[in-house]
Amino acid sequence: MKKLVLILAMSLAIVSCKNEKEVKEIDVQEVNDEIAYASFGMEINDADALSADRMMEHYKGLKAGDTINAKMTGKINEVCSKKGCWMTLDMGNDNQVMVRFKDYGFFMPLNAEGEVVVNGKAFVEETSVDELRHYAEDAGKSAEEIAAITEPKFEYKFLADGVLLKQ
Repeated sequence: MKKLVLILAMSLAIVSCKNEKEVKEIDVQEVNDEIAYASFGMEINDADALSADRMMEHYKGLKAGDTINAKMTGKINEVCSKKGCWMTLDMGNDNQVMVRFKDYGFFMPLNAEGEVVVNGKAFVEETSVDELRHYAEDAGKSAEEIAAITEPKFEYKFLADGVLLKQ
């Protein structure tokens, strides 16, 4: 009798442990809203990029000599017309950021325009008259416009190691 009860208990335990799960396959189509970018320099992505307004809040807290690692978005104002070795970004409210490229390791297309994501180091700096004149010359400004530059300028700058240009 003990054997019968033991066999019955074991059979009941085995049957109760048997879980039959019904697996249903659901066909899900994933909507992919990726934005196409042309990549320059180090490979980066657009995740966690700060907006222009948010980045300007960080710039306002910087003093000459301070740097912060950042990734930000902006709209291209101007690109160096000779090589594409620098660009300026419109940050809103008449603010702009001068972007140069780390170790001159890459350049932007001369006709680049639109939205970009830049990754690198943000800093503020006083730009000398000579350097301002050099940038004006690179931008194709007239001799009168270049000669009118007589004072250094406190500027927001960015040293980019990677850029994504929205296509």
